[in-house]
Order: sequence, then structure tokens, then C-alpha cells
Amino acid sequence: MTRFDNSYARLPDRLFTRLTPEPVRDPQLILKNDALAQTLGVADWDAAHFSGNVIPEGAAPLAQAYAGHQFAGWVPRLGDGRAVLLGEVVTDAGRFDIQLKGAGRTPYSRNGDGRAWLGPVLREYLISEFMAACGVPTTRALAAVTTGERVQRGLAYPGAILTRVAASHIRVGTFQYLFARGDHEGLRALADHTRARHYPQSKSTLDMFAAMVRRQAELIARWMGLGFVHGVMNTDNMAVSGETIDYGPCAFIDRFSRGAVYSSIDRYGRYAYDQQASIAAWNLSVLAQSLWPLIEEESEDPNAALERLKAQIEGFDDIYAPLALREMLRKIGVSDIGDAQGDQKLVDGLLDMMEAQEVDFTNAFCALMDGTGSDLFSGAAWADWEAQWQLRLRGEDGVKARMAGANPRVIPRTHQIEKAIEAAVTGDYGPARRLARVLVTPFDLAEADRDLAAPPAAGEEVLQTFCGT
Repeated sequence: MTRFDNSYARLPDRLFTRLTPEPVRDPQLILKNDALAQTLGVADWDAAHFSGNVIPEGAAPLAQAYAGHQFAGWVPRLGDGRAVLLGEVVTDAGRFDIQLKGAGRTPYSRNGDGRAWLGPVLREYLISEFMAACGVPTTRALAAVTTGERVQRGLAYPGAILTRVAASHIRVGTFQYLFARGDHEGLRALADHTRARHYPQSKSTLDMFAAMVRRQAELIARWMGLGFVHGVMNTDNMAVSGETIDYGPCAFIDRFSRGAVYSSIDRYGRYAYDQQASIAAWNLSVLAQSLWPLIEEESEDPNAALERLKAQIEGFDDIYAPLALREMLRKIGVSDIGDAQGDQKLVDGLLDMMEAQEVDFTNAFCALMDGTGSDLFSGAAWADWEAQWQLRLRGEDGVKARMAGANPRVIPRTHQIEKAIEAAVTGDYGPARRLARVLVTPFDLAEADRDLAAPPAAGEEVLQTFCGT
């Protein structure tokens, strides 16, 4: 029998509100992650469980409170406006949150209906499972159900609920929520809980922060290697566990552009592709501010602790830059950094050429892997870069295998997801189920599914994405 717990519910009660999901009329299962369900010991769950109509024994449902900077603007009270945390499944592999997104109103709904419509539920299911298949730390999708009810988003759309699994749902904004209220007791309890759950090797809050910096740097480096644009890197959308969380207006780059922006609400490019590392550092700086009262309390020499804290923040790029470079080098078959300056120049030269010639990001690397780069690139720029690349590969072993493990053949292309959503709204779940099947093995693409690797044709490209709330 699955063991349920909710250690978060033992934290100070100002961090959450206990409530149960609002029942839905007619839950129907669309997608179920059977492998994950088996791992979590919930293989016998059905649509009633995934909709919140049935609450598992031992669960202690609640909605979490948090705050955050949204596009650098401070919002003192946010919280789970449409999500309910059922609790934590305790397994041999660890403790995992199970949350229902779209489960109804909470005290944090801010006049919203607390529901989700089918589009964003399918989007998050497909993209998060692709990310997991690529080895990117991420929340997971356990199931997607329709509710038998309509949700008003301008037009009336089918309602849906996503069952999300995470290491936890603790965010930078959770710490900000307590810090802004001067709640030292709550801050201490949350930090101790976070350290025990995610950073047990850390001996202090300062050590934990240093580990958080590294995890975020590792995460963003992985994003960049996939051409992933999160789209809404607010501090309430940054999990302190180091997992990708909240796949709202995200997208993967088709035609390469360093400044790629898709989110309809990111009007000034704050969260553009090439800004993601600097935004992660910014978010960490406000986390450091929230943690400082605890770090100061623990330190025999607060001045020295403050200098170390500043060094962690200012040193983010020193951690991130080699991680990102290694990620890109693996994609072109190079095992590790040699001459850092020369290797960076080689990677930048490829990206410059990719951008100038408007080449598809994912397919460019696949072409290099297949030896068909001249089919996508042209001119003297290609000839010069290819010669430099081949020179760099001399003496490298396992080039093809390395590239095969770093370059997915297929990604969740926005135009394909949009087509799947349009079909699902009419009751046809075939395209969504096909994507769900293909995207969990993105490095091994069957001939029959090769069409999913194609970039959008003229008129198919999606230039703007939406939160879906």
C-alpha cells in the first residue's frame, strides 16, 4: 500500500491553507504516465483520484502560500490559486509531492476560478515528460484528465486537471513570503525543512545556498542546450530544489535566435533565451536576501558570512559558464573543455552562423551528427567553421555516441502541440497521445514519426505563447 504523508503540513500554518479539491462532474482519463505511477505505487489510481474526487488515505490536502517578483515587480501574496497539494508519496527513491493543478478555488485564487482548461494541461504534460526523458531536472506529469465541465477563457473550453509530481513545490517566493513579513520563526522552520528534504549534506543555511546556486546553474545550462525558453522566470516560478517548474508560456526555439522570446506577457524580453542565466542569478540574489537573517544568526563572524554570501551570488557565472560550454561542446562531439577561450569561440561561431542563416536549432545539431551539415549551412562561413570543428575533434573518441546522447531527434515543437490541443478540444486525443509516446524517447525516432522532427512550415510557426491561466 502506498504510504502518504505531508511533511509540509507540519510547518507553520501561515504557509498554507488546508482544503480539499472541488469535485468535478465527470472526470475522464486522457493520459496516464504508467511507468511513473508504478514507481510511486499509485498504479491503481483512476480518473477519480486524478481529479480530486477521491482523496487517498493519508493525504492532507492544502494550497501553499508564497510571494514573488513577477517581471521584477514585487507581489507580496501569491500562492496556489488553482492547485492543491495532496501530500507526499514516500517511496524507496525518496519523497515526492503529488499536486492537482486545476483543482478549484483556493484563498490564493485572486478572483480566478481555480480551474484549468485542456490546453495548458496537455502542454505541461508533454513538455515536462520530454524534459525528464532528456535528463533535465523537472516536475513530472502523472496524469491528465478532463472534468466534464467547461472553463471560460474568452471562449468556453473543456476543463482539465493535471496531476503533477515534484521533489517539492518550495519556491524562492516561499522564502520571500516569510522574509517580507519579518517571520523569523517561520523562515527558520522552512529553511530547516528544505535543508532536510533537499540538501541534507549541507551543514548550514549558507552551505545550502551555495548548493542551490550550483543546482540552478546546472539547470539553466541544460535548458540552453535544448533551446528551451521558460518564458516566465518569476521568483515564484523557481523551485529551490533545482527542478524546472511551471511550464506556462514556454517554448523551444525553431529558427535560432539568441534573443528568442515567445511569452505574450514578456513584452521587453526580460526572460529571453540569452537572458535566462542572468535572471537565475538575479532570482538567487533575492533568495539570498531572504536567507540572510538565518545565515547571520548561524555565523560566528557575520561580516565574513556576508562576504561569502556575496561571493556566491557574484560567482554564479563562474559556475554557470563552464557548465553551459560543456553542454554545447557535447552537442558537437567534444568530451570536455580544452582551451576555454578557443572552445567558446567555436561554439559562438556555430550559433552566429545558425542565427545569420536562420537555421533550426535542434535540426542543426542533428545534421552535424549525421554528417549533413552542408544541407543546412552554406557559404564560406560554413566551410571555415567546419574546418575548425574537424580540427577540434582530432583525438576525440566516441564522438558519434556523445552527440547521439546530447541531441534529441525530436522536441515538443510549439506548432505540433498547438495542433494536438486543437484536436483535443474537439475530442480527438490521438495527436496528443502520439506526442506523449514519441517525446519520452526523443533520442530514438522511428521512421513513421519523422514528420514530428520537421520545423514549422510557412504559416505554421508559433511566435507567441500564453500562460493559459
